[in-house]
This record gives sequence, C-alpha cells and structure tokens, in this order.
Amino acid sequence: MIAITNAKIYPVDAPVIEKGSILVEAGKIVKLGADIDIPAEAEIIDAGGRSVYPGFIDAHCHVGMMESAIGFEGDDVNEMTDPVTPHMRAIDGFNPLDITVKEACEAGVTVAATGPGSANPIGGTFMAVKTYGHRVDDMVIKDPLAMKIAFGENPKRVYNAKGKTPMTRMGTAAILREVFGKAVRYMQQIDRAGDDASKLPAYDAKMEALLPVVRKQIPLKAHAHRADDIFTALRIAKEFGFDLTLDHCTEGHLIAEDLAKTGAKAIIGPSFGHKSKFELTNKTFETPGILARAGVKVAIMTDSPVVPLATLPLMAGMAVQAGMDKDEALKAITLNAAEILGLQDRVGSLTPGKDADLCIYDGDPMEITGKSWLVMVDGKVVYKR
Repeated sequence: MIAITNAKIYPVDAPVIEKGSILVEAGKIVKLGADIDIPAEAEIIDAGGRSVYPGFIDAHCHVGMMESAIGFEGDDVNEMTDPVTPHMRAIDGFNPLDITVKEACEAGVTVAATGPGSANPIGGTFMAVKTYGHRVDDMVIKDPLAMKIAFGENPKRVYNAKGKTPMTRMGTAAILREVFGKAVRYMQQIDRAGDDASKLPAYDAKMEALLPVVRKQIPLKAHAHRADDIFTALRIAKEFGFDLTLDHCTEGHLIAEDLAKTGAKAIIGPSFGHKSKFELTNKTFETPGILARAGVKVAIMTDSPVVPLATLPLMAGMAVQAGMDKDEALKAITLNAAEILGLQDRVGSLTPGKDADLCIYDGDPMEITGKSWLVMVDGKVVYKR
C-alpha cells in the first residue's frame, strides 16, 4: 500500500481537500480524505503541500502514430489509398517507445485517445491507452474506442489530388451514407442467419469493422471544424441512430445553443497555433468556455503532434485565460474527457475504486510555471523529479 500525504487534493468529482491523504493499493485508489488512518505498513509519499490531480486525459490525438523527428517512416496516421478504411486499427500503428509518449506521461497526461487521421471519410478505429509502457497491448484501456470519420477540407484535398471521390462535401457525405447503409444491411444479414452459417454474408473486413458502430457499441468520432460540417455530422449520425462525438468543433462557439439542444459532446482543439487552412478561420480559445456555458459537455485536446501532448494542461489554462471557468477547464482534461470517451469507471477523477493514475504538481499545471513532481500510473510511480 502507498499513502500520499500532506497534499492538496483535487478529486474533480468532489470538493478540493486542502490538506489530505490518498491511499493506493493494487493499482487502485482505496481512500482519500482530510483525516484518514494511514496503515503502519504503508509506503509514505510526502507531497510536501503540493497539489494532486487525476492523471490528465487527451480525448483526441495521434500520439505514437506520428513519431517524433523521423518523417515518413514514422508517420502511420493516414492510409491515403482508399477513402473507406474502417478496418485500420490504431493499435497496429502505435509506437509506445516514441519520445512524445514518455514526455506526455512525465507531464501527467496518463491517458490518450489516439488513432487515424482525417484524410479519409472513414479512417479506422481509435483506442485509449495509458502513456506508460513498452508494449501497446499492455497499455490499452479500450480498443476499439471509436470509429474515426472526417468532414471538410481534409478528405476533399486528399482525393481531389487523386482525381476521385470525394472531391466535394457532398461526396464525403454520400460515401458515409453508402457505407453505413451497407454496414446496417450486413448486420441484418448476420442476425437473420442466426446459427445457420450457410446464410451468412460473404466475409467483408470493412463491414466487420463497422459492426460495433451499427450495433451502437462504439461512437463515431467526427473530425469537423466548420459549422456546416458539424451539422452534417449530426445529421448523418441521426439518420442512422449512431452515437457521435464532435472532434475539433472549431466553430462550435458560433452554434453553441444548437449543439446544446442536441446533447452533443465536443472535443475542442487544437486551439493553439497558426490558422493553417480556411476552415480554421474562426479558431479561438474562447470556444470551449462558450460551449461549456451553453451546457455542452466539453473536453480539450492537443491533436498531438499538432500541439505536443505534454502541453495538454497548458491548453486548458489558455482556455481559462480566454474566459472558461477554471473548474470546467480541469474537467475538460479529466472527468469530462473520461465520460465522453466512456472511460469514467476507471479514470478521470480521484475516486475510490478507480485506477490510481495521478500527478503531483509544484504550482498550477495550467500555468507555464507549473511543474510535474511525481506521476503515478496504475498505482506505480513512473516518474519523479
């Protein structure tokens, strides 16, 4: 058993504990509070008055899929040979030994949702991983986590260069409807076949990969920046009855009330950096705060390597500078992110029974002067400065 003592604790799902302790055993949080008994056999980690947070969570990035300082050989984000690649799996393109994974972990970003990029209307499956380990199979929390789909400029640009569909937004939407329609029919054929193997449809790897979507076991993860693309994503998801997260949601602040009415879940970012294409014209750090105040559940992401994954808490801090409530910003990189990803039973808050993923900071992690002092993943100290 490990006891973290003399700490200011931010559980996220409960009030701040000004001077408290956390008990950890067998990789889980056992107990926390201001006045709890510390077993005599416990290994003591004196936090020295520092602040303890749940491990931070990036709900959308490509860490481990686009490696650092290598170029093409380390770029496994987009299979740009076919606009429909649902059978691509992040687990097969992830390098846990890339330096950016280690840097993120040491900064307290202990969970990342990572997967294919936005070159294709259907790109493949995301997974959620812990950022500590050397074999991806042992780092996975959930796989598949979601099916990546994409709207707007990226698929248009990629396939216009190849002279094939989709060259327009209409083309992207048409492909999605066609493939989803086929996937629903494929599922129905399987269900009707029952135990009679002779009635099963011919095996189709793409359709098999889409079965968790059409059976509503995983959501669509929709790359959509512009307001019109966001509405198209919502329209198509509604037509098929699929669950959906709105990733990037760059112009979400322009349609905040509409999104709130739909119960949409938004993963905002990367808000830092150059407006590198037209659909980013209205990019602003004000977006997450505006959406949160409208009643939309919001997470904040880096889209690593667009912004380094290790800077996730700073991205939340810049949203605070732009008007977001600080408690909401913390939720956007912890509990909200976990809930949007469907991982809230394991991570996202310092709660008894959840994984002992936490970080101890000197100063405020949302400010440039904040500095990670200790990081724990699954109850193991994996970094200490």
